[in-house]
Amino acid sequence: MTVARIALVTGANQGLGFALVEGLAARMEPADLVLLTGRDAQRVTDAVSLVAKAPGTRSRVEGRVLDVTDARAVDRLATELRTRYGGVDIVVSNASALLTPDRSQAEQADEFIDVANGGAHAVLRSFGPVLRPGGRLIVVASSLGTLGHLDPRFHHLFDGTSLDEVEAAVESWRAAIRAGTSEELGWPHWINVPSKVAQVAAVRAVAAERRATDLDRNTLVAAVCPGLVDTPLSRPWFPDFSQAQTPARAAVAVLDLLLSEKADAAAYGELVRFGEVVPWQEGRPPGHQERLLAE
Repeated sequence: MTVARIALVTGANQGLGFALVEGLAARMEPADLVLLTGRDAQRVTDAVSLVAKAPGTRSRVEGRVLDVTDARAVDRLATELRTRYGGVDIVVSNASALLTPDRSQAEQADEFIDVANGGAHAVLRSFGPVLRPGGRLIVVASSLGTLGHLDPRFHHLFDGTSLDEVEAAVESWRAAIRAGTSEELGWPHWINVPSKVAQVAAVRAVAAERRATDLDRNTLVAAVCPGLVDTPLSRPWFPDFSQAQTPARAAVAVLDLLLSEKADAAAYGELVRFGEVVPWQEGRPPGHQERLLAE
């Protein structure tokens, strides 16, 4: 069967990722293919079955087992899609590891960084080159992913840097966490902050190299903040969820960006929240209240 467009979402077994797959499958065409990926084969199968049976589903939906911490596996999938279909049209890097308050941040850092940052880096490196004209390559981050949330001493590590340099900065931060010196050096206690800044910096680094060509081809590379979403990942950390969105509601603005007919030059390489660009310099280093929340 001929496939017109291909969309791929990582970390799509549940939460926002699953809602994005549902939304893509409902809004794309019958000749299109949506690939739902995750690490657990049974959960991937179950999720695909749920989407396929949903009354609004129009396009084909398939599942792929993919561990985004395995850069070679990510590259193999990108190569397969280029070989079979000539590339891919929509890619969403959404995988994230669960952080829980019952364990120290340091104990959870390696897995969290491997998934959120290593996974995003692998997707950017492997899927950027196979993105077809008119494509959309999006990394799901958060409003914490702005430079102002870091101590100014670290700004040079993420501002105007290459993807290799962002990776080196992440590894330097990881080494400080392992050594027990990260907070002494000025890194935030809450590991989600440097992780998100690094995610957005990685997008900016890749986008800086591709901007002119991509905009000529109506192609968008960006990071996105979906806002506060009521999921198992976020619920342990926030006492008030009265303003939180369901995953389906949070997916709407992201889907609008992914399926927009024209790439917005102002959004290219930026962090986008509800259709608006979040200034890279926004935010302030975490203070007392943020430390209490993290602890």
